[in-house]
Amino acid sequence: MYKIRDVVSTIGMPTMIIAAFWVLTLVGGYVVGISMSALLSDTIKRAGMNGILVLAMVPAIQSGTGPNFALPIGIVCGLFGMVCSIEAGVSGYTWLLLAFAIAVPLAVIVGYGYGKLMNAVKGSEMTIATYTGFSVVALMCLAWLMLPFKNPKMGWFIGKGLRETIQLDAVGAAQILNKILAFNIGDIVIPTGLLLIFALFCVLVWLFFRSKMGIAISAGGINPKFAQATGLNIDKNRVYANILSTVLGAVGIIVYSQSFGYAQLYTAPLMMAFPAVAAVLIGGATASRAKVSHVVIGVFLFQGLLTTALPVANEIFAGTDLSEIMRMIIQNGIILYALTQVKGGAR
Repeated sequence: MYKIRDVVSTIGMPTMIIAAFWVLTLVGGYVVGISMSALLSDTIKRAGMNGILVLAMVPAIQSGTGPNFALPIGIVCGLFGMVCSIEAGVSGYTWLLLAFAIAVPLAVIVGYGYGKLMNAVKGSEMTIATYTGFSVVALMCLAWLMLPFKNPKMGWFIGKGLRETIQLDAVGAAQILNKILAFNIGDIVIPTGLLLIFALFCVLVWLFFRSKMGIAISAGGINPKFAQATGLNIDKNRVYANILSTVLGAVGIIVYSQSFGYAQLYTAPLMMAFPAVAAVLIGGATASRAKVSHVVIGVFLFQGLLTTALPVANEIFAGTDLSEIMRMIIQNGIILYALTQVKGGAR
């Protein structure tokens, strides 16, 4: 009994439940005749697509500001970099590099302002972050209509403003990372480049939190009063952490969009923080502690479950769309469970 409790304590009850549920959906998919190779291929691809967005949660959680529900702030920076790169008339890898070059400095500036805001609202970070993300997305809806972009590849055929969905095939950027060194294991497609870029950023974040600054950020998140007593500048470190989180959000949406094949503007980023938060929490993180390993485990479990649940639910319950209902129950239920573990609002 005690050994079982130790295992549950180490892995985490949400992680074990979701893993078991995913295995059941895979078994269900096999029984109803769904291709396992197709399900696994989609799972691997979706995990790589969403990985850096989930990774953006780690700096914010470690700094003590909690899960970054303002992830859309970083996302719109990445989207702005992408449309500016298209406007410049470049394509392929040049488009990708220019999008990064525009998005990252912008995310640093925006992340600095967001970090300052988080310091001004200590104790209510997650609530304020959610509304901040919503507000920025609403503001950018006006910007996408009013900014003077002229490239016909992303404008409406009549009227002004950018289209809601921009095809990246038009600039030769769709799945540009996925195709690097891609190979098959049987019928399972391995998007090597996509997984490598995810792995690279995981290693960089892991190394960062073993540096002097990263340790200082984590110390401030664990025990702010003790860290401050030792001479650490807690507020400054929180700003640095939120800058890093915002930059990862900007980079993550570029990687996500090229793999998806489309850049989605207007209200598309509105709810993108919630799957990212749910994934890192499923991986074993809490509202106050997160590691890179939690990101890797969580993104594969969460995306695997969603990828498998959609076709299985449609086969078992023909004529219904329980998969979307299941997604919302799992996603928001895991977030609610994690937040209830922050007893008395303490970190």
